[in-house]
Parts: sequence; structure tokens; C-alpha cells
Amino acid sequence: MKISDQIIMCLQNLFRRKVRTALTVFGVIIGTCAIVVMVSLGVGMQASQDAMLAEMGDLTMITINNYSGRKENGDKLILDDAALHQIQQMKHVDVVTPFYEPNTWRAFTLYGGNGKRYKSELYTVVGVYPEALEKMGFKLNKGAFLSENQGDTIEILGGYYFPYDFQDTRKKRNNTVYYWNTKEDGSMPDPFIDIMKENKLVLQINNAKENGKTIDMKVKGVGILEYDSQNYQTGYGIFVSVKQLKALEEKYNKLNNIKASEDEKSNYTTAKVKVTDMKYVEEVQAAIDEMGYDTYSMENIRKPMQEQARKQQMTLGGLGAISLFVAALSITNTMVMSIYERTREIGVMKVLGCMVGNIRSVFLMEAGVIGFMGGVIGIIFSYIISYIINLVGNGLTGGFSGGMSMGGGVYMDMGMGMGGGMAQTSIIPWWLALGALVFATLIGLISGYSPANRAVKISALEAIKNE
Repeated sequence: MKISDQIIMCLQNLFRRKVRTALTVFGVIIGTCAIVVMVSLGVGMQASQDAMLAEMGDLTMITINNYSGRKENGDKLILDDAALHQIQQMKHVDVVTPFYEPNTWRAFTLYGGNGKRYKSELYTVVGVYPEALEKMGFKLNKGAFLSENQGDTIEILGGYYFPYDFQDTRKKRNNTVYYWNTKEDGSMPDPFIDIMKENKLVLQINNAKENGKTIDMKVKGVGILEYDSQNYQTGYGIFVSVKQLKALEEKYNKLNNIKASEDEKSNYTTAKVKVTDMKYVEEVQAAIDEMGYDTYSMENIRKPMQEQARKQQMTLGGLGAISLFVAALSITNTMVMSIYERTREIGVMKVLGCMVGNIRSVFLMEAGVIGFMGGVIGIIFSYIISYIINLVGNGLTGGFSGGMSMGGGVYMDMGMGMGGGMAQTSIIPWWLALGALVFATLIGLISGYSPANRAVKISALEAIKNE
């Protein structure tokens, strides 16, 4: 029997009992819809979690801390340029930089204008590798990033609001320009000085606790960063080359007879690592942990959230699978009834010399077509239901994940920071639709396997005698 003849016979048999076939297909449709929609809610919930974490911090960033300078066993642990170079050579690491602030408290004052008329008390001066900021995703508002070969000139890269931190020393009142006092056209007011154009900027280093000697260094403003809520330094802080900052600190210590150990001179307490892709963060973080450093990344939050979301997806998918299991029983029942009705037909096929494999194929094909048709229509209905859910809003996910326990007594509200209607409650990725279709078809084939075997075992003579 040709494959084309088998297909024609399969379709004729299915359409011979239209109502029964339709009801059986309808059961598969319900089961497919239940699985796809339930799992899509879990996928949407996980996407919402990732979006929330992205607002909280860069998902590809790892922060290294070495405040104690000791390993857990008490051995000395130094986070210096050599250690950062070693981390830079790790697989999947994009860029590494220290976020260095002087080991002992320093006060920085930036002056501008004739006679140091304008001054800004700086409490956040961060030393970094000049080439790292752009690779780490920092954005410029204007100007340029720090250059690698700076020479003797100290370049500074200011935070977005930093220019408004200057005060007019000649005034006792109204001596500050506030950025929120917008102009009539809605734009921000001009600060006292433009650090990129000011050619009389002087950075003074002093000790706020002691009456030590000060150092005045001429500096040059090269740019202003966009404000990023994930990095507070982009507000009122300034960035400089870590090499120049450490040189200034050493110069100040020497001038004031402050002795610092070699470890204090070379050790960084904080550094940041940018990984090439979010999926490699856990691997890189584990490698850095093995070196003895304390690390933190959004993966510390994301991983337990994913575990809980995965469990919820399995629960939701399991509920949908129950419906498809019921549909499988319906397919089996339909095929068994079909065999009883076509017993004589099966006997005639055997007498005419039809191969046993062909008879089995016809019945399996019928069961598979029922599963396939139900899967296709079920997926179409799933997309419609998903669209309606997303159109209504995010209310349904609140019922499944109003909050998530992160362990250690931390509880996170999944409704916060999601950008309102921007997050989709139900998401059906291509793999879910394809997997559901394949699964529904397999359910049909598996459900029809036993009835098909039963059909081929029927005796030809007994089948012909059957009325």
C-alpha cells in the first residue's frame, strides 16, 4: 500500500465520524492550550524578573570586595594590578577595573575661576583604568572619556550633577546654582563654570581631620557622564586615572610624613568585572571566588529567583499536562471504538494481502493526525489567549508571584520596578509553540499505538465473519 493511499484512507476514516473526531481533537486543543498558556505565564514571569533585576543593576557586572585583605584561613590576600590582570585573562571576561578611593580619609576640593572663586567639596573621587568606563557601559553626556596617555595633566570625568556642586566663595547667600531651577524653556540652568572650558581648575588634596600640608594640582575636565542610578558616582562624583590618583596619594603621604605599608599602597578594596554575557556570570564569579575574594553580582539574586520560577513553571506545566493526559485517554478510546467498527474492514485488508505494517501505520497515522490537528489549533488559540492576557494587563502574574522569598528573610515584591504595562504577563517563545506541537503529536501516536497493535492481531477469518 502506497503512503498516499494510507493518507487518503486515514482522512476518510477520520471524516467518516466527524462529531467523534471533532470532540477528540477538541480535547487535545484544550490540553495544548493549557500547557502553552500555563508555561507562557512562567516564561513571562521570568522575563519580568530579569527586567526588574536589570533596573536594579547590570546583570553582567561582578563586584569584587577585599576589605579585610585576608582569606578565610587568615592568609594575606592582595587585590592589586597583578590580580586584576589575572582576572582579565579569564575566559568570558570583557574588562576589569578597580574602583579605588584612598585608603585613608582624604578631602578633595576643586577650585575654578580667578583666585579660586568657585569651589566644590568632593567626597567621591574614584580611580579607574581609563579604558574601562566605556566598555562597562557608562554613557557620556558630553565631552570624552579619560585618555590612556595622560602625561602630567590630571584629567577628570565628572558626574552629571557634579558641575552644580560649585559654590561662589564671594557670596554668603544664593551662592549655589541648583539644577532643578529650570529655565523658562525647561532646560537646566548653566552652572557657575564649565569644567570642560575652564582652564584654571585646581584640585586641592588635604586631610579633613588633621591640619596637614595641602597639595594643589592643575586639572582638566574632559567630559560629563550621563547619570546612572546603578552607579552613584555618576551623580556628583568624579573619575580620574587610578595611576594618577595613587601618585597623588603617595605625594601627599610623603609631604605629610604619612607612612603606608606596601600592601596599602598596592591593594584595592573594590574592583568591578564586566562579563561578555549574562550566562557566563556564574562561571566567572565562581572562578574569582576560588581566588579567595568576596564577590557580588545580580546572579546572587537572579539564581534563587530562577529556581523558584522554574518550580512554578513545572507546576503550571504539570497542571496543563493533566488536561493533555485526559485528551490522550480520549484518543485511545476513539481508536478502540474505530477498531470495533472496522473489524470487518481490517479482515478484508488482510485477505487482500495488505501488509500488517501498513494496517498499523493507518491507525497510528489517524491517532497522530488527531494529535497534530489539536496541537496546531491549540497553539493558535494559545496565542489569542496570550494576547488577551497581555491586553488586560499584568494582573494574572500577581496571583502567581505577588512576591518571592529570596532566603535570609528577604522578600521581593514582583510588582515593583516593572515599568508598568511594558512587561508582558504571557510570553510564548518559538520553542514552546514547537515543543507543544511535537508533544501533542507524540501523545496522539502513543495513544494510538496500543489500539493499532490490537488491530493487526485480529484474525482475518474472524474479522470477515464479523457483522
